[in-house]
Amino acid sequence: MNFNEALVNGTTLMLVGMGTVFSFLCIMVFAMSIMSKVVAKLNLIWPEPVAQIAGTKKVKTSSNDEEIAAAIIAAMFKKN
Repeated sequence: MNFNEALVNGTTLMLVGMGTVFSFLCIMVFAMSIMSKVVAKLNLIWPEPVAQIAGTKKVKTSSNDEEIAAAIIAAMFKKN
């Protein structure tokens, strides 16, 4: 086998391998997109329960803008 035959065989093997990998990746992306849609539809039918973490509370926040403004004004007019 001379150099040209080896080069052709190597190139052929490379292209077949790269084509196989590319084909597999395309099939995998297609399958994952279909599975994503299927799981989204199934989640509408059987939603997963959301677990509450023990010991956590939602803190109700209120606006203290008036108190903050009064504190700023008091600090500005405070005599040293």
